[in-house]
Amino acid sequence: MKVSKRISRWIGFAILLAAIVLIIVYRPDRVAKAAAGLTAHNLCAATFTAGLDPDATFRELVQPMIPRMGRLIWYRVDRPGSSVTASFAGAAHATARFTTGYGCRLEYPEDLPPPRPRPLSPRFLLDNFAPPTTVAPTDPTIASAMDRVFSERPDEPIKDVKALVVVKNGHVIAERYSPGFGIDTPLLSYSVAKSFTNALLGILVRQGRLRVDQPAGAPEWAKPDDPRGRITIEELLQMRSGLDAEETGTGFDPAAQMLFNQSDMAGFAARHRLKAPPGTHWEYTSINILILDRLLGNTVGGGAPGMREFAERELFNPLNMTNITMEFDGRGVFVGSSYVYAPARAFARFGDLYVNDGIAPDGHRILPEGWVAWSRSSVLGAAYGAGFRTNDGPNEFAAWRVEQGFPKDGFYADGYLGQRIYIVPSEHIAVARFGYSRADTTGMQEEDDYALIATVIRATHGAQ
Repeated sequence: MKVSKRISRWIGFAILLAAIVLIIVYRPDRVAKAAAGLTAHNLCAATFTAGLDPDATFRELVQPMIPRMGRLIWYRVDRPGSSVTASFAGAAHATARFTTGYGCRLEYPEDLPPPRPRPLSPRFLLDNFAPPTTVAPTDPTIASAMDRVFSERPDEPIKDVKALVVVKNGHVIAERYSPGFGIDTPLLSYSVAKSFTNALLGILVRQGRLRVDQPAGAPEWAKPDDPRGRITIEELLQMRSGLDAEETGTGFDPAAQMLFNQSDMAGFAARHRLKAPPGTHWEYTSINILILDRLLGNTVGGGAPGMREFAERELFNPLNMTNITMEFDGRGVFVGSSYVYAPARAFARFGDLYVNDGIAPDGHRILPEGWVAWSRSSVLGAAYGAGFRTNDGPNEFAAWRVEQGFPKDGFYADGYLGQRIYIVPSEHIAVARFGYSRADTTGMQEEDDYALIATVIRATHGAQ
């Protein structure tokens, strides 16, 4: 009996110890803060950047991202103050505040002052890319394929597609929007923003201000014996840094903590240790991109306003991309892993730049010669290049996409919940597809997207 009681006490002690270790290691309070931060930020951006209804956005976008936590979230929209405050279970709190031209930023005591508001052009300038009204498909097969992209299927996860724009030979040939969304509605990019980081880097490489093979030079890695000092710009963009920062989407992972618990995102990202020698291991993680974006910002100079002016002058204006919002962290670093807001037509114009080998509609080169080929070249057997997912190489996922009708030379900017810009240079096609799709719809929604691409190729092949 005494032995049994002793064993019971030891078991109880072991359970208590394990619970303490789990709390110390996983810090559930960090998940609560991330949930509050995600809610505050996304509702702020939807309300003040995109002009959408915050309650509808909470139901359609936020709750599905935190399904077991949604009932414990409270939020308040302060329209006069241009802010949203959220809390999780009355404990963890977060406030995101909007600045015109710079979007929403979660507030922390150590933040630098926000930049001065910067007005945005509200609509596209008229050009040959598209008329001022929505372009309906004239080919019935394309219309049917678009129906398939938007259609929901019984007993399958929700797709909730919000916008779809199809471009052929530099012109919009078909587009569709969900109710409440339209030609001018800015859409959340998520990791499509990584491809914008690719473009901004490419411009600096073309100007001779950076090289992809040079060390990234993070100040956190400045000691001569720090092996992280060997990490190059290319390795960051190609997800080959070797940093120990697996992105799992659980709220515990470094990417979520960076986005929703950190003022200095790049500094937080750069403090991660190595788990593999640089260049030898592929692993997708957003922390690589913030380290790179800090370097881009330092190269351009002028903080958030300087980067914003650079992007407008060198990228957005030449492509006639208007109503674009780039978001920045509390240190003025572009959050180029996740946060660009733009209308679907603007995202399609961006994709068309890569269709045309980095050349603007007026004929001048924006990206260096060979940059697009480098961007879509797979690395270390992954179906990933430099800020884009790619069909290049032998990867089984790439092979499956080709079998579905997405050509071998195709590649795409890819964001969480189905934000995508598909690019097919050989067919002069770009497709922007944005929505609030559930994370577990990947295979089904991609099949529908690839069926659309294959249909557009068949319907327009040889068209000038």
